[in-house]
Amino acid sequence: MAMRDAILSIRNRLDRVGVLLSGLCAVHCILGVAMVSALGLGGHALLAPAVHEVGLVLAVLIGIATIGIGAVRHGALGPLLQGSAGIVLMAAAIGVGHGLPEAVLTVAGVALVATAHMRNLRRAV
Repeated sequence: MAMRDAILSIRNRLDRVGVLLSGLCAVHCILGVAMVSALGLGGHALLAPAVHEVGLVLAVLIGIATIGIGAVRHGALGPLLQGSAGIVLMAAAIGVGHGLPEAVLTVAGVALVATAHMRNLRRAV
């Protein structure tokens, strides 16, 4: 029982990290586009492909570790499908290049992923 509680606690923390990272990703995306568009500042650092690729890898890993395992544990596929759709949108954003389409896809994707993490947390109780 103690091991199960420890695993649940770790998964819950990772879900919370997933929500936090989703929020940070959305802020990064919106501020990055705004700063580069309005001021021409930081484009090489803020919009570097590596930042987006690492973010996507983190989203996939944390999503598998939390939403995927949560779906197996509590049997609810809704959060898993929603999180997966969000990951697909985030991946598509990498392929469209910088600008408004990337921002829209990314923000929609992270919103879906964050909501899936929150739904997963509610089911873990």
